[in-house]
Amino acid sequence: MSTESSQPPMAWRYCGNQIKLWRAQAGVSREQLAQEANYGYESLKSMEQGRRRPSLRLLQIADEMCGANGLLLAARDYLQPEKIATQFVEFAAAEAEAISLASYAPLLIPGLLQTEDYARALMNSHWPPADDETIEERVSRRLKRQENLTRKPAAIFTYVVYEAALHTGVGGPAVMKAQLAHLIDAGQMRNISIQVLPVGGYAPSHLNGSLVLVETAQHEHYAYVEGQGTYVLHSDTETVSTLTKYLDMISRQALSNAESAQFIGKVMAEL
Repeated sequence: MSTESSQPPMAWRYCGNQIKLWRAQAGVSREQLAQEANYGYESLKSMEQGRRRPSLRLLQIADEMCGANGLLLAARDYLQPEKIATQFVEFAAAEAEAISLASYAPLLIPGLLQTEDYARALMNSHWPPADDETIEERVSRRLKRQENLTRKPAAIFTYVVYEAALHTGVGGPAVMKAQLAHLIDAGQMRNISIQVLPVGGYAPSHLNGSLVLVETAQHEHYAYVEGQGTYVLHSDTETVSTLTKYLDMISRQALSNAESAQFIGKVMAEL
């Protein structure tokens, strides 16, 4: 991922605050609203504080319970994923609470699997160039996101990496060798699957760019794609379903976990 930020969108914060104000005015407790909307207390608290996007279901229930007469529900049009960098913020929020994440990376190692040196080499190559302090802040944020891999309860992570990403030479041979070794180690974790799609393999759209599919604890499904200077987070069912099928086709052409570990080991030995 090329853009990292920790500030939630203003629309989330404003809408969450409005829910809180309407709830207080109507004398509805947070516990009552959470129970009626079938959310946990902490999940509802996150939405009211703007740290998580208020869901359509919460808007509907809150609007009815608080007698808002459609005023809260009207916020739904302003909570759709926004453009460019803000979309990464929304994706990172979904990633942080994912119960499953599936990813395809054609040219670079996925962010959650990057070593610190590999991530820093990527940040140093960004254009326009950033100062050292900004680069270190971005690296720190990326490493912080990697805590998602080991949090409890564990989420399931499935990665397909195109062979080209193993040969890019990011940071030089030493950095790449350590990065490949890290991939092998990560693939041995019970909740992480890493598959390699060999250059000789073919799957429709396998060169079209990176793709990440996320399912949250509330069974909301998102698809995040990146291109040259573009970042798009899809939440509509039809698009997410289509991209899920793309990733499924790519996965079928990839090596198994065990075969992939051997493949990565061979590439590492050649460095």
